[in-house]
Amino acid sequence: MIKNKFPREILLLKATPCKWGKCTFCDYIHDNSMDIEHINEVNLKVIEQVTGEYGVLEIINSGNVFELPKETLEGIKKKVKELNIKRLFLEAHWIYRSRLQEMRDFFGVDIIFKTGLESFDEEFREDVLKKGFNYKNLEELKGYFNSVCLMVGIKGQTKEMIKNDIKVALENFEHFTVNVYTENTTQIKPDKELIDWFQDEYRWLEDEKKCEVLWVNTDFGVG
Repeated sequence: MIKNKFPREILLLKATPCKWGKCTFCDYIHDNSMDIEHINEVNLKVIEQVTGEYGVLEIINSGNVFELPKETLEGIKKKVKELNIKRLFLEAHWIYRSRLQEMRDFFGVDIIFKTGLESFDEEFREDVLKKGFNYKNLEELKGYFNSVCLMVGIKGQTKEMIKNDIKVALENFEHFTVNVYTENTTQIKPDKELIDWFQDEYRWLEDEKKCEVLWVNTDFGVG
């Protein structure tokens, strides 16, 4: 559960592999499976633990909500209706932008759609991180997503990039998340000096209503 800003319950579910699957920094694949029966078996047990305490539920998996099997989605929908949950937080990559309304129609509740943009700096985002966000301008991006997830502390990133990312997110989105990069098995490495600077310079984001910061990648209680 997240009890501070945007109080909500949060579920980590299994899914099929991320359809994009090209992000250079991501090794978050161990909960992926092609065994749909097993995925549903695990997920439906987890969904039963939802209490509806806050009337808000966030669903996460290692990719996108569209990679959850139909039976899992039906289980979530049933629980949303049963507990009178009014809002969902869901995540989707840019490749799914034309399908977001499908989820709104399916669940019939307010949805905050998050997307893992990582940075507004196009060269860094696309040449280094390989994110695949070919939006024309900020207005187009905002037309699809309510919330962006940013990442800080990566080798090759600069203070100027981070400053701009935070500024743009604050000025344009009703919600955004900042993830401090954690070293993993990929070739993308953290920049400790940059992380130390960010932690000193942007500690005030803890008091910013729009922003949630994951100083470590398990700060939401999952992962």
